[in-house]
Amino acid sequence: MTETIINLESVNPLEFFGVNNGKLDILKKKFPLLKILSRGTQIKLSGAPEQIESAREKIELLIQYLERNGHLSENYFEQILGGDDAETVDNFVERNPNEVLVFGPNGKSVRARTANQKKMVTMSDRNDIIFAIGPAGTGKTYTAVALAVRALKNKMVKKIILTRPAVEAGESLGFLPGDLKEKIDPYLRPLYDALDDMIPADKLGYYMSTRVIEIAPLAYMRGRTLDHAYIILDEAQNATDLQIKMFLTRIGANAKAIITGDLSQVDLPKNQKSGLDKAIRILKNIDGIAHIELDEEDVVRHRLVKAIIRAYDKESNQPQ
Repeated sequence: MTETIINLESVNPLEFFGVNNGKLDILKKKFPLLKILSRGTQIKLSGAPEQIESAREKIELLIQYLERNGHLSENYFEQILGGDDAETVDNFVERNPNEVLVFGPNGKSVRARTANQKKMVTMSDRNDIIFAIGPAGTGKTYTAVALAVRALKNKMVKKIILTRPAVEAGESLGFLPGDLKEKIDPYLRPLYDALDDMIPADKLGYYMSTRVIEIAPLAYMRGRTLDHAYIILDEAQNATDLQIKMFLTRIGANAKAIITGDLSQVDLPKNQKSGLDKAIRILKNIDGIAHIELDEEDVVRHRLVKAIIRAYDKESNQPQ
């Protein structure tokens, strides 16, 4: 019987142990042969040396994750404890903690912040087309734009093309004031916002004027071949089957594409079906096309957004 003490001074002990020691109880269940005690900012482990070493390795992973993200849900806590294979561990542990996707204006660093966002980064290196599906606030669009900007800065592509279907809930383009550009720009604003975080204003203006970066409605993609480009189709749940097929067949030589969407927020007219679900289904087993689903654990907005998503999911799963 041996003992060891692990310090938690670099993280918030309440985040580590959980409310009413909920996460500590999970840890104890994972290692039933150990005696595990919490003492302020320390954990004391007592038991067989090999059990202590196994628990210590997992606790260090948990500490690393908390140091990086500041918050660790019980779901992720359990996943890290239960992830004995290398791939699961890699999803949570940043092998190179200094790896930044993009340095934005004023030295702001943009990086993947959650396990699924890190998966997006890994998948982008291995595949030419990625479907990233998940609710609002999960960082799917932001991460996709960061990957595109990184590729441009590293001269892996010559241009970035960002596109969205010009469809929004309960609104019609025809009733908005202004010319066509003024009508459409509000629908594309989230893409501009992401770029503003990653590229200085003067340089972004230059890229836009020279069409190195192009932001346009999905309808403008028809008939084009997009070579040496990083292409993002955002809000793809609002694209029809024919539109998504049209978009995917625009992809030319040395091009990558990311398709993002939220199937719970389809804003198409009732007589039109979203083409996103079908595309995900029929393209599932093609080499070079990857799929990832983000969830409320990836929400990086206000803490209440996560609770809101969970409440709506619970309601939608209730029998009618």
